[in-house]
Order: sequence, then C-alpha cells, then structure tokens
Amino acid sequence: MQYVYPDYYKEFKCIAGDCKHTCCQGWEVDIDKETYHYYHNIRGEFGKKLKKYTTKKGIPHFIMDEHDRCPFLNKDGLCDVFIELGEEHLCQICTEHPRFKNKYDDRLETGLGLCCEEAGRIILGRKEPVKLVIEGESYAEDELLDLRDEVTLVLQDRSLSIDQRMDKLLAMCKAKDPRKKMAELMQAVVFLERMDEKWTELLNMLFAGYSDRDEENFNTLMQDRQTEYEQLLVYFVYRHLGIAFDEIDIGARAAFAVFGCTFIRNMGIAFYKNFGHFDFEDQVEIARLFSAEIEYSEENLEAMIEELE
Repeated sequence: MQYVYPDYYKEFKCIAGDCKHTCCQGWEVDIDKETYHYYHNIRGEFGKKLKKYTTKKGIPHFIMDEHDRCPFLNKDGLCDVFIELGEEHLCQICTEHPRFKNKYDDRLETGLGLCCEEAGRIILGRKEPVKLVIEGESYAEDELLDLRDEVTLVLQDRSLSIDQRMDKLLAMCKAKDPRKKMAELMQAVVFLERMDEKWTELLNMLFAGYSDRDEENFNTLMQDRQTEYEQLLVYFVYRHLGIAFDEIDIGARAAFAVFGCTFIRNMGIAFYKNFGHFDFEDQVEIARLFSAEIEYSEENLEAMIEELE
C-alpha cells in the first residue's frame, strides 16, 4: 500500500477553543458503530449524558441542541468527550476532521479540507509550491494520477498568470471553461442547500455586483498574493481530479477547480468593494465558507459537478 499526502499535511493541529468557527455546530455529527457501542457502555453521570444525547436512529449521531450545537461542546469551545474520555475515544469523524481520504486500489491519499479555518491558513498561507509526500510502493500505473501530476506542475508555473494556468488546466483536461458562464453558475449556487447565513450574506454582496474599477483595485491589492490562488487550484485538483471516473468527469472536475478559484476570487472583489479591505484572514474565511457549503455537502458538490459537465 502506498500512502500519499501534501507536504503541509502534518503541520495541522486543531486549535480547539481558539477556533472562531467550530466544526461542532451547523451539521450532523455521525458516530461510527464501534464508538457508539462504547459510549453506551459508559457508566456514571457522563454515561447518562452520552445515552441522552446520542441516537441510533438512521446513522448513529449526536442529538444537536436548539442552537444546532453538539451537546458536548462546552462554553469554552472545548469537547467534553475529549476531556472526560480522552482523544482515543472520540468518534471517527471527530478524530479525522478536517482530513479527507481518497482510496485507490493500492494507494491511499489524504489531505486537509478548506472548511477548517486553521487548515485554510496552512494551505493558503504556503508560499512554496506544494509537493506530495509518498510513502510505500505502488505497482499499479494510473494515467489519471499522472495527468494530475502534470497539471499540478503547470499550476505551479509562476512565469504564467493565474488565468493562464487555468487555461492550461482546462485544455489538458479537455474541459469547458466555467468562466464563460459564471452568471449561470452563480444562479446554480443560489439554489443549493444553505448551511450558514454568512454564506447568504456573501452571495448577496456578489449579486450586488462590482465595477471594473473595483476589480482593478482588487487586482492591485492582490498583486503580491497570487500564491493564494495557486494553492486553491492545487488543492482542488489534488482533492477532486484523481477520483474522476471517465473523460467527461475529468473535464467537469477540472472545471470545478477553475470555478472554485474564480468564484472565491469574485467573492473577494465583492467583499473588498463592501468593506474596503481584504486581508489574508478574509481570504481564509471566504474559502472556508465555499468549502463548507459546497465541498462538504455531497448533494451540493454533485450538483455543481453536473453543471460543469
């Protein structure tokens, strides 16, 4: 078995109570069966609380409170399960988040997801081109992964502008250019499931529009921050391109990378127009919301991939 991960992967460490956007609120937290069984054999007052606030209905999960928060997220933003039982007894999703995994025949790829603000800081704040760390041997050739490697090198070619790199990505993957129908794609985003009202606020800013002058001023502001868009593109390609199942899907997933980067950049312009500033933390927040709203909803992601075919 071969294990693959970006060279920044092991830098991640959960910042717990210092996180402004807890991953313990706003979506259902599932519990794997083994951990659910363990929780229901805990005795004492904490055991009673575990039984009260977990359910086996459908997929086992925690029963969120009236504010859609996990009942074990305390007022300090810390996890009471972690405190009472130790990290080794967190359920699988709580242990792994915000990591993702893509499994191939003899290869397991892992990475960090942009829906976590600290992961976003690591990914978008990196100045050097990302490299993949490969551990173990693989004997199976994979043309799609070879294509992805070639695409990644192009995306890291800093003699080219970001838009020129996106052009090459689309050409190499025989993909349609989503930039030519961004208005249509923006409408598609509006009808997706919403999970955070901050996303709605950003969408409203984007639909309010901005002028060519706003875009020029933004581009001047971002002149020395183009690596943030490079890292976005490389992240999207690493996470999504390798799992494509045919030529049409390859093109759609390449287009998704360009769409995601362009959409996040356009949101940055709208944000800058409204607030008069756009610093690194603003970029991280917009990318986090995009990831949480689209990448971390299977229905939303599938809908956007279909729109890009």
